[in-house]
Amino acid sequence: MLSKMLVVFRIPELRQKFLLTFILLAVYRLGFSIPLPFINQDLLNETINRMSNSSGGMDRMITMLSLFSASSIGMSTIFGLGIMPYISASIIFQLLGTVYPPLEKLQKEGEAGRKKINEYTRYATVLLCFGQSFFWIRSLGSQSNMLGSGSLILPEYNTFFFHLACTVTMTAGTILLMWIGEQIDEYGIGNGISLLIMAGILARMPEAGRALLAPAFQNGVKLGSQTGIERFLILGLLFVAVVVCVVVITQAQRRIPVQSAKHVRGSRVFGGQRQFLPLRLNQSGVMPIIFASSLLMFPLFLLKMINPLLEKVPVVGPAFSALENSFQSHGYLYEMSYIALIYFFCYFWTAITFNPQDMSNNLKDYGSFIPGYRPGARTAEYLERVMVRITFVGAAFLSLVAIIPTMVTSALNIDVLVASFYGGTGLLICVSVALDLVQKIDSHLVMRNYPGLLEGDAKT
Repeated sequence: MLSKMLVVFRIPELRQKFLLTFILLAVYRLGFSIPLPFINQDLLNETINRMSNSSGGMDRMITMLSLFSASSIGMSTIFGLGIMPYISASIIFQLLGTVYPPLEKLQKEGEAGRKKINEYTRYATVLLCFGQSFFWIRSLGSQSNMLGSGSLILPEYNTFFFHLACTVTMTAGTILLMWIGEQIDEYGIGNGISLLIMAGILARMPEAGRALLAPAFQNGVKLGSQTGIERFLILGLLFVAVVVCVVVITQAQRRIPVQSAKHVRGSRVFGGQRQFLPLRLNQSGVMPIIFASSLLMFPLFLLKMINPLLEKVPVVGPAFSALENSFQSHGYLYEMSYIALIYFFCYFWTAITFNPQDMSNNLKDYGSFIPGYRPGARTAEYLERVMVRITFVGAAFLSLVAIIPTMVTSALNIDVLVASFYGGTGLLICVSVALDLVQKIDSHLVMRNYPGLLEGDAKT
């Protein structure tokens, strides 16, 4: 493997791609060291630390939001919003393309249509950035903000003009991240946006490791205690098990046999070959978890706003208070809602990205068919039935991965940051992006007659 990695860096084009990608990722990470002006960073850090040490759910929300958006919104830096507005805009246009005919027509126009949709996505990203950043800055400047710490903006700068200045700064930061992702796509190696998210997750690794190992260095390793060796063994085994399962499920396919029709031209027979149609077990990737986590943030915000108004109502007040506690502590109701939303979005995302009727028509146009099923409606029904079954298994896997951090936090009483990285969604994203990066590197190597990173020894 080491010799193959050295071969990668001996190829001038690949070396330049790696160097450019590394420089752009370094710029991305440097942006988190530049705080927003006019923000009381000491008070903000103190508030975030207090929330992390409490049992409330706001710290989990901020951790989850930062995890998915490659951001550090708790620090309120120039890259505080991360790349999430661009992801949200892309998802919106992808969903609109299935229900809005003009966008659907653009999607079918090939490269020209894709460029036009990308242009619209950038405009929508600017609008989303401006709205989200302005809401966040106004919230920090309020005495009754969502962090419960009073105004976090320095008193002499807590005016509309300086709020607008911070809003423009955060918007420009996200636009720069969007540009960095596009430059990596075009001139670097790998998917730019995915690499930014992966870099943001891996940047939390030292902090997660410190939170995990610091008590052991302070109090020593003792069996049966909070720093017991059995806890570290369980976390290590869980880490290996989740990585193996993520690799297996991400690469898993349901191969449907496809037979091509025979064609006789003169005295020669063409076609008649038997191939496979690969259907991914996890067709939707990590998107259902992102959607479900984002939607579940709103109920807690709403409950926090309306509970003070219903506190003295005899029956409704205690019921809503119990509901808020369940969502804050990630209780049974929260987890069941989480799993239900993951299943819903798995099927929803698969429905808009996988069209069995189009696939059936393509097979018929190319003179291929699935043995035992007539081309046309019967083939489309079979493909849809298979996709429904394998999507159920993929959704079950995503649900298990999504609740692992909560299970680990509750069972082993460890920090949510450690649990979210060493087992759960963060690990799923990192492994998926790493596999995609390896495949892109392999494509460059195979094109130059070198063996791939995961293949056997080099050919002589």
